[in-house]
Amino acid sequence: MNINPLHPFEVSPEQAIAIQRELSSKLIIKPLEKKVELIAGVDVAYEKEEKRMFAGVVVLSFPSLSLIEEVWAEEEVRFPYVPGLLTFREAEAILKALSRLENSPDLFIFDGQGIAHPRRMGIAAHLGVIIDRPSIGCAKSRLVGTFAKVPERRGSYSLLYYRGKTIGAVVRTKDRVKPLFVSPGHLIDIEGAISFVLACSKGYRLPEPTRQAHLFVNRVKRKRNEG
Repeated sequence: MNINPLHPFEVSPEQAIAIQRELSSKLIIKPLEKKVELIAGVDVAYEKEEKRMFAGVVVLSFPSLSLIEEVWAEEEVRFPYVPGLLTFREAEAILKALSRLENSPDLFIFDGQGIAHPRRMGIAAHLGVIIDRPSIGCAKSRLVGTFAKVPERRGSYSLLYYRGKTIGAVVRTKDRVKPLFVSPGHLIDIEGAISFVLACSKGYRLPEPTRQAHLFVNRVKRKRNEG
């Protein structure tokens, strides 16, 4: 993939917030228009001391979810952990990994937020705009928003609201297991984001693209630490 970063990432938290606010005007939330044949999962793992991080991208066929490609990249951690500014901590490693892809995924699922974010610029939204590809945020915890209780059965969901707007959904991907916080990132809508996350959930809490990315990047981290 050819990557145009659009802006620097080594900035202050105040500058990062300003970049998010400016970039949010480029977001497009609409039904997905193209057929999805390749779907990518993206995740990041950190060394114990959090001085280095490893970004992993796994490409699967859709709907069979067969493995097509795995790539990874390693970077120093240069931005502090600040809630709402995860992109500025992880983007350089992720974009480096994405640049190594030989395939061109039709849809990306990120382990993080999409528009379910104070400035509608979670990592899936932010990087979706940068790579100009349909993207979904699939997070294990809430950043912002309120929602009603989600029924215990797989496929149930409750819409997530923030400041009077619907920003995503809380989706049960497995019976009686904690739900996930799903929101569109870019070039897809809430209904599409829910649909694809459920279509990719095959008996585990996490959808296969991000589950496989998590397993892959942690294997990479262990091998690098052993070597």
